[in-house]
Amino acid sequence: MNDSEIRPLAEPVIGSAATANPAPGSRAGGSSIAVLALVVTLAVALFSGYQWYQDRGADDALRREMARRLAEMETQNKEAAARAAQASTALREAEVKLGVLEAKQAESQSQQVALETLYQELSRNRDDWAFADIEQSVLLASQQLQIAANVRAALIGLEDAEARLQRMDQPRYAALRRALARDIERLKGLPLVDIYGSSARLDDVIAAVDRLPLAMDARAKPDKAAPAAPAADAPAWERVLGEMWRELRQLVRIQRTGVQDAALLAPDQAFFVRENLKLRLVGARVALLSRDTKSYQVDLRAALGVLDQHFEKGDPAVTAMTGTLRKLQVAQVQVDIPDLAETLEALRKLRLPRAKTSN
Repeated sequence: MNDSEIRPLAEPVIGSAATANPAPGSRAGGSSIAVLALVVTLAVALFSGYQWYQDRGADDALRREMARRLAEMETQNKEAAARAAQASTALREAEVKLGVLEAKQAESQSQQVALETLYQELSRNRDDWAFADIEQSVLLASQQLQIAANVRAALIGLEDAEARLQRMDQPRYAALRRALARDIERLKGLPLVDIYGSSARLDDVIAAVDRLPLAMDARAKPDKAAPAAPAADAPAWERVLGEMWRELRQLVRIQRTGVQDAALLAPDQAFFVRENLKLRLVGARVALLSRDTKSYQVDLRAALGVLDQHFEKGDPAVTAMTGTLRKLQVAQVQVDIPDLAETLEALRKLRLPRAKTSN
């Protein structure tokens, strides 16, 4: 309560006292009321002052508290700003790293997709590749039979194809496996013709031709009817005549070879005789590899004729070569080699559906 609130209460009292002249008793009562009013006014004034002082202290404390809190808030704001700057920097770095990770992830995903595609393609084409290998083995075996008549190489190719089919173990290849088994049995039943072994033996014979002695070069046997040398105590003229006679006997030598033409062979023709024998043997080797039985037999007979006519029959090397050529002459060169028509037909039937699928 302030002075403006007290003032209206005092004015009516004073006005009433000035307007009317009460009695002395009334004056005493009025004085008491005035005093009481003054006391109340003073009390109200004191209370108002105390309240004002209290409110002022509270305002100062509130201002100090607000100032302190504002300072703390400002400090916190600065710290928050610093942290926000650090967070912004960290966020930018994280965004860069995230972009790199996203790029790597995209690359990894593309690689994974490519790997999955490749794996699916490999899984899908694994049977096709295995079938292609089997087909290649069968075709090579057929070429070995038709071109070189190499039964052993053809058997190796067919057995390899049959082993691959057995590992795959698929019912759709049952007809091909049966055809392969029949062709393998037919090839195993063929007589063995060692073409390459016979060819190697002919090579050895050709290399040994240059070391064979010719019949015209063989040493003559000592003449049993040759005169004996004169004794040491014989006259000088007899010793001289005997020595001259022996020298004359050595000037001319007649040798019986058993073949009329061999004695007539000139020494400078020995080279051509050996080369002719080599050509016959080379021709026999070519005929052997080409399975030409007729040419093979003709060349071997001609080679044996040259050996018998122009080379020393009693020489062990000539005898051994003659025996080798006679064994090669009776060896079997050509056999009826079957084709692989059944297996090739089974392959063709399996190839047609695959070609349609790929198209």
